[in-house]
Amino acid sequence: MRYHPFRHFGLKVLAIALAVLLWLTVAGEHTVERSLRVPLEFRNVPPSLEIVGDAPDNIDIRVRGSSALLSRLQAGEIVAVLDLASARSGSRLFHIRNDEIRTPFGVEVTQVQPATLAIDLEKSTRRTVPVKPALEGEPAPGYVVGRVSCEPSTVDIIGPESRVKQIAEATTEPVSVEGARVRERDVLTIGISDSSIRLVQPQAATVIVEVAPAPVERELTAVPVRGKNLSDALRAQMSPSVVKVTVRGGRDVLHQISADAVHAFVDLAALGPGRYNLRIQVEPAEHFATTAIEPATATVTIR
Repeated sequence: MRYHPFRHFGLKVLAIALAVLLWLTVAGEHTVERSLRVPLEFRNVPPSLEIVGDAPDNIDIRVRGSSALLSRLQAGEIVAVLDLASARSGSRLFHIRNDEIRTPFGVEVTQVQPATLAIDLEKSTRRTVPVKPALEGEPAPGYVVGRVSCEPSTVDIIGPESRVKQIAEATTEPVSVEGARVRERDVLTIGISDSSIRLVQPQAATVIVEVAPAPVERELTAVPVRGKNLSDALRAQMSPSVVKVTVRGGRDVLHQISADAVHAFVDLAALGPGRYNLRIQVEPAEHFATTAIEPATATVTIR
């Protein structure tokens, strides 16, 4: 086929003009260098290891390219990548090479600062810890917080071995009991105070907070004091023979009890004839507690 140099002459002239224009544009741009701070990405971290300590999130680099190209760079277009596939437990040094920086076409990395990074790696471990709900606020006047229950009551956590050992419990978002007079129930997210520790599986907890009327106190006078565990062949005389006992419990319960319901005593086990100064005790009761006994001791004469 015979060649015709002037065939499509107009298209050929246009192509040459565009090529010359492109060359002039590129040739007219200055090549410059610029310092940038770019994100550091860790890749291929072994599943059995955790990065601990203050690992850097960014590094500084110098790049070279045309002024126009560098001025158009967007955040995230350049990323430093550190491959930890061969990492082992302990404090390790890793080099970041220029060719490990992801850059757009036409941008060349000339320097990385720092070129060597110290990274602490630790064995990853998991553990089961209890969940302790967090409370905020105060119940209404005359009411108190009672039993607090949580479901689930435990969660599995995972993280660096040394940090996991220090975690005593997980917590929840706060449950507000401000002004409460009745039971509070809420579904809340479970979390860990240490940011280096995470839940094996993200979970929420159902928290129930019992709110009840506050216990009150009542003084019972003339509560008789009895001797206990005294040998049958001996007799004991108490001084004083009655005491004042302060008890604490629910308002309804305390309204009904009398001095006879409180069993005050001194323990005379293994004691022979003589004079003793002994502590006065009160037998535990199911519905109220003893907060004070006055006087606290009795003089006992055994014959």
